[in-house]
Amino acid sequence: MRKRRALPILENIEITTIAAEGKSLARVEDKVVFVPYVVPGDNVNIQVKRKKHNYMEGVAIKFNKYSPLRITPICSHYGVCGGCKWQCLKYEEQLNAKQQQVVDNLKRIGKIDLPPVSKILGAEKTYEYRNKLEFGFSDKRWLTEDEVQKNIKYDNMNAAGFHITGAFDKILDIDKCWLMDDICNKIRNYIKNYAVENGLSFYDLRNNSGLLRSMMIRNSNTNELMVLIQFRIDNEEEHKKAMILLKNISNEFPEITSLLYVDNHKCNDTIGDQTIVVYKGNDHIYEEMEGLKFKVGPKSFYQTNTEQAYTLYQVARKFASLTGNELVYDLYTGTGTIANFISKQAKKVIGIDYVPEAIEDAFVNSKINGITNTLFFAGDMKDILNREFIGEHGIPDVIITDPPRAGMHTDVIDTILFASPKRIVYVSCNPATQARDLQLLDSNYKVMAVQPVDMFPHTHHVENVVLLEKRK
Repeated sequence: MRKRRALPILENIEITTIAAEGKSLARVEDKVVFVPYVVPGDNVNIQVKRKKHNYMEGVAIKFNKYSPLRITPICSHYGVCGGCKWQCLKYEEQLNAKQQQVVDNLKRIGKIDLPPVSKILGAEKTYEYRNKLEFGFSDKRWLTEDEVQKNIKYDNMNAAGFHITGAFDKILDIDKCWLMDDICNKIRNYIKNYAVENGLSFYDLRNNSGLLRSMMIRNSNTNELMVLIQFRIDNEEEHKKAMILLKNISNEFPEITSLLYVDNHKCNDTIGDQTIVVYKGNDHIYEEMEGLKFKVGPKSFYQTNTEQAYTLYQVARKFASLTGNELVYDLYTGTGTIANFISKQAKKVIGIDYVPEAIEDAFVNSKINGITNTLFFAGDMKDILNREFIGEHGIPDVIITDPPRAGMHTDVIDTILFASPKRIVYVSCNPATQARDLQLLDSNYKVMAVQPVDMFPHTHHVENVVLLEKRK
């Protein structure tokens, strides 16, 4: 067998530009080199990991000079867990990069006429800003390069933390995550330590076995706290262990207002089709916004940055320019947050989402807030939103759409074009797919305003709101 040629080390390379997916790039002769965890202005030696015809991928193995744009990451897991890749970059530079990301996507992919893009709205809190985190349990702990080099041995390989990219069955054991209130670290570490001390088995993804699978923690601005534990319970003895664990969690953390569990025997951790059991407290928590209360269940989507969600929804409401006489369709409504948020300014709001439990919460959210001019439907968007639906419920004056990262199905776009509302407000968590959809709408609609919003500091992700008006 022919021996693979060793990949080169590139020395004294200047990092020039921020690229996609949280990486930066340099140019070496006629090739682009993509490198993570570096910033423009760094001078580094790069170990090439992948070499193609016109680009390479590598990692920095030595810093010859640090950029003035660089700051020291606060997290001890930085560079290993795969999240928060921009912790090493000053926040104002992160915002500049996200602004440019929106402009580049809309111009290069959308290829449409654009107004000036408004300055991105940054977050006041850049740490502990999330209201939801999910952690996995695994009996296959990921060992860092430092642990391997130091030949560190553990009594067991159990871990509670985040999945490693490219190693689907391994978990990086997390001591402290800075993205959420510190209560999430206390709860996760308590459960892990209790499980190890009391012999509870951690999940083996390859064999679909083990009692402890995953956990989700949600908090809210009403000081409520939800914890959902996923088990795989195979016998009565394991059921007993699971119930004792829940009892101990409840006793240790009385501030938990919603303690839930799932017995999941599938090979994945999705809970949309699972029965959720309430061990203690309620099956939901509440968020508040402008005096409105929003019920959030374990299966419900709610923006994971509560404070910036308010900023985002204010932009959407402003772009909608409602006078009180409009029929509004709110597509991908989730728990009806936007629908209820704008209801006072509209004649009627119709919300649609594919998650039945979220739509049930949307109805509840209208009821508890005394809102009577909303109506909600559950089902696949492309199946529900059609010409017959519009014929029955009315032609919308305004459509607000907030689709998942994949953007909108072409059938949905065709129906929007048929409905021909005066204005479309497109909220997106992925400017690339948003740009694709805007191009499909461009024949009938003109982009009038673009407003990026930073929901996720220290990551490359950015939300973007676009206002479209019907061409004359």
